[in-house]
Amino acid sequence: MPQDGSPKESLAGLASRRDALRQAAEITGADPGALLDAALTELDGAIEALDGALASSGGAPPDEAAAEGAPEAARAERRLLHAAFQQSPVPLFLLEQDGTIRRANNESAALLGSPSGYATGKALTAFVDLPYRAAVQTQLAAAARTGKPRQADCRMLTAAGPADVALLAAMIEMSAGDPPLLVVAAMPGAPSASRSGKKGAATAPGGPGHSIRSMAQRMDMITAVTRLLLDNSTFSEAVTLQRCARLLAGEFADWVIIDVERGGQLRRQFATGPRNASAEQLARAARGVDPGPESVPAQVHASGKSVLLAHAADPGLLGAGPDGAPLLMMLGATSLISVPVWDGTTGYGTLTLARGAAAGRFGIADLGLAEELGQHLAIAIRVDRVFRQRSEVAEALQASLLPARLPAVPGLDFAAAYVGATQWHEISGDFYDVFAAGDEWVVAIGDVCGKGQDAAAVTAAARHAIRALVHAHPAPADVLTAANEVLLAGDYDDRFVTVKLAFLRRREHVLQVRLASSGHPGPAVVRADGRVEILDGEGLPLGLFADAKPGCADLEIGEGDLLFFYTDGVTEARNADSEVFEDRLADALAATAGRSAAETVRAVQELVTTFSQGELRDDVTILAVKAGAAP
Repeated sequence: MPQDGSPKESLAGLASRRDALRQAAEITGADPGALLDAALTELDGAIEALDGALASSGGAPPDEAAAEGAPEAARAERRLLHAAFQQSPVPLFLLEQDGTIRRANNESAALLGSPSGYATGKALTAFVDLPYRAAVQTQLAAAARTGKPRQADCRMLTAAGPADVALLAAMIEMSAGDPPLLVVAAMPGAPSASRSGKKGAATAPGGPGHSIRSMAQRMDMITAVTRLLLDNSTFSEAVTLQRCARLLAGEFADWVIIDVERGGQLRRQFATGPRNASAEQLARAARGVDPGPESVPAQVHASGKSVLLAHAADPGLLGAGPDGAPLLMMLGATSLISVPVWDGTTGYGTLTLARGAAAGRFGIADLGLAEELGQHLAIAIRVDRVFRQRSEVAEALQASLLPARLPAVPGLDFAAAYVGATQWHEISGDFYDVFAAGDEWVVAIGDVCGKGQDAAAVTAAARHAIRALVHAHPAPADVLTAANEVLLAGDYDDRFVTVKLAFLRRREHVLQVRLASSGHPGPAVVRADGRVEILDGEGLPLGLFADAKPGCADLEIGEGDLLFFYTDGVTEARNADSEVFEDRLADALAATAGRSAAETVRAVQELVTTFSQGELRDDVTILAVKAGAAP
């Protein structure tokens, strides 16, 4: 009995199957012969439809035979037929005309590795490998349309992995209603699951040995991901997600896709798959499209509920690729998990895992692991964002403690550099300043003990106090004495500040320098002829004792000479042998004699960084002023 239906419905079905065949032809591993046979079958169907449209139609509806016999006999007959179907020694599927499974017997359940009820309501093609789905769909439609048996050779997703199967489809004629299709799955030379006995059950999928191995692999995966997230020294969200995706793609899934919400929309953050050139091209294509609102990742993110599709039937589950082809088919995915990246209060995006036929389908235990990994990722993202926010605040506050630019002064060449410690990611206590006071220029450099916001408060108090007190006191030592009183009155919890303060005044061909020191090292005097003198850091730090007296010194700087100010991050930089850079500072400065202030600062900064192999234990702050020709 051929399939009934309106011409419009038949045409829509034909167009849909044509598109499916065209997409299947692009999949790696597609069988050209099967696809060609399917295309010819569709062509036969189109010709029959045209013949029917041209011929006149008529005829009376078929007679309906009256059911005779006792009701009890009919029920007994039904029970017999049901038992015969369920206990048949070959896999049988009873399908609706659209290919949806109405019933599956015991052998078919054993073939798929799932309870018979699991397949009910799903399309038979959901259990067929992607390259063969379009051809199978066509042959099923032909059997329903013509009423003649059809065969489709394909690869099914069985409990033991992908297997070559011949599907034989035939229509069951009924007196009323749409006739269903009976499909037999024939596996040449393969024993049925129910007759294979218990041999190998301990290690077969679902057996005790397999379960134990799976649990161990999942524990190893959680441990590996946790170690990766804890070792996130970069505190970069993008790096964290990329490393985690690559780890999962190598161990747990064929494809890993991570989408993150940005600006109220779900954006594709990363996608990765097998390590080969063709897969990398597919990964780039997947990274190039954001998930649409109807895609599984978008729905998972919106609802906050995970999705497990052991057999992914709909090719549009992941949306379309850049060229419009279904992304699921491009990736060759037959099983799918998508979970929210959620830390318990905030949803950051989704983690989507996909497997091809050869890798087997995902199960409930895999879903539990994926949800656990989604929570791990969410916590890592939250930590990264909090740290990045704190870093941005620290950088802004640090910038406020340093001058935006150094002044341009005729006859004086200023340059400065600041490099934060690599072992700390908090606000530094270092500061420097250069400003005018009457006919003099003032240079201040200092270092507050400790890190963080409390240290920054002391730094700001010291810097601004010095700026204000310079205009009220004629000598640098008096300025530091007054600044000490300010800090003592401020109750800064025993934090202290080391400061070097210099007043610079031009006198004909020399630069007169008045220095005051409160426990701060240096500065170094670099003469034009290469001689280097490093001055002592006299006096006691500010903020400790009320009667602390700054150290004082006066000197003259000639044309070509340079004053080199620095914090103890320079002198206390260490190498792998625990040697300190202080022993090399004089030689390093001697080698820079005659260079500009900027060149000197850059050279010493590079030497300190190289010497410590980039591992700075303290902030490095440098300020140099070189005397030029009198204006």
